Amino acid sequence: MTGDATHEFVRRLARSLALRWLALAFAASGTAGCASLPAPAGVEPSFAIPASAETLLGRLAKNSSPDPTLTGVRLLPTGPYALSTRIALAARAERTLDVQYYLLQNDATGRYLLRLMRDAAARGVRVRLLLDDMYTAGMDDMLIGLAAHPNIEVRLFNPFSAGRGHVLTRFAASALDFYRVNHRMHNKLFVADGAMAIVGGRNIADSYFTRDPNQNFADVDALLVGAVVEQLSSAFDDYWNSEFAIPLAYFAPTSTSAEERRRAFDDVTARDALPTEVVEEKTDVLGYGPIVEEMSDPRIGLIWGVASAWVDPTAKVWNCRPVPEGSTAPHLHTVRLRVEGLLRNARREVTLSSPYFVPAEDGMAIFGQGVREGVSYKVLTNSLAATDEPLVHWGYMRYRRRMLLMGMELYELSPTRASRDRGFGLFGSRTLGTLHAKTAVIDRSTVFIGSMNFDPRSDALNTEIGIVIESPQLAREMLRLMNLDKLQSSYRVRLSPEHGRLEWIGIDDFNEVVHNDEPDADFRTRMYLRLVAPFVSEGML
Repeated sequence: MTGDATHEFVRRLARSLALRWLALAFAASGTAGCASLPAPAGVEPSFAIPASAETLLGRLAKNSSPDPTLTGVRLLPTGPYALSTRIALAARAERTLDVQYYLLQNDATGRYLLRLMRDAAARGVRVRLLLDDMYTAGMDDMLIGLAAHPNIEVRLFNPFSAGRGHVLTRFAASALDFYRVNHRMHNKLFVADGAMAIVGGRNIADSYFTRDPNQNFADVDALLVGAVVEQLSSAFDDYWNSEFAIPLAYFAPTSTSAEERRRAFDDVTARDALPTEVVEEKTDVLGYGPIVEEMSDPRIGLIWGVASAWVDPTAKVWNCRPVPEGSTAPHLHTVRLRVEGLLRNARREVTLSSPYFVPAEDGMAIFGQGVREGVSYKVLTNSLAATDEPLVHWGYMRYRRRMLLMGMELYELSPTRASRDRGFGLFGSRTLGTLHAKTAVIDRSTVFIGSMNFDPRSDALNTEIGIVIESPQLAREMLRLMNLDKLQSSYRVRLSPEHGRLEWIGIDDFNEVVHNDEPDADFRTRMYLRLVAPFVSEGML
């Protein structure tokens, strides 16, 4: 094991053990109440500005729509296209940018997009940036510098009030408030001028846009135009104006002048100019060109259908609050329960993609009932070698044999196969791949795209967002993406006909290659699971 690999292994082990120890300590304390967040004085609510044909994006949205009740969708399956679409929206916004993410990394991509927000604000655009506070450690000064520019406000969701310099010190300082801070806002949403939005699985970092030299995520976003955008804007307002969204300045006060803070921000982000050509390929894997090329046309080409936005209520963070007698309202409309409803209503087939897939007994009951009724299931998830969360993969491993015995098809993304697969377009030849897309296709007609993983954390601890759209044409495009991934970049898992043992099957040059153990998994990952997994319950994954 190299020095860097050893350091990463120790870092991951220490972080996992520390967070699990804090969770166990909190549970053992017997404190079941919910601690309160501060209520800073003078924080005014604000609300989305409706789309208008007076803006470029508003005119494009209106001219492109065949019916105001419909939603138009353009899938964004490759990193460069997903990034160039965000850049195009930020550069052309004239009134508002509402940006909400679980993670905005302090790297070249993150700093560049922050600078684009600054540039938009300088044009008079109102910018509202809402970040979950989990991974903002060390970013306070830069974000304060951004917020010092006119027309920009930055809020942190469910923030840590102490130990802000490091993830571990944040949790350590919040040990008595662990129940609250262990709930995170996992939403990903980008809305420009109330007219166009991006929803999907991508956070903002180099690795989500194929710009990391070592490891990148395979993900899917959707550009949205039409009726569903208003729903998404309303959902943003709910989060922005909630008691959990606290202005950054409350936790990171500074004595420097606004001009000094702006200058510091400009200095930090000035070096992060992207290449002139963000998109090198003329078309993506679905045959689309960059969306920016259509923004000078009277309308843009989209797939249209009836869509709904599914968004967890912010009260999910306080799900320990007493529920009024006879009411289950806080639990009725979670994204997870709605997706489970889609699965229960399936009549022919379900194709799922989830990087972290732990069905639990509730999910197994849905699958079992569906199989008995003739529904076929295909699931694409990460292999042990591909996952960035081995403990969650351990949770999946506990159900793998049972799912195969039911007749479900399981595919596991291989980082080495994905790196070789230039035809799929998600990874370069020198990068390893990790699946991050959270999608579902039901009966070849209904599509879900969002931030929700099929695992206990997304079910109970994280807030999530997604859209569901009725469109056989969009379903065909999504299935094409998923089939490419399954066939070219993954192993199919099966039970050996002779011995009933697990086997991983890949096709190389039209020849079947059989592995009898977790392919590509290295020693440190296996050791990590042996050391940590025995101490982790499924509910902690």
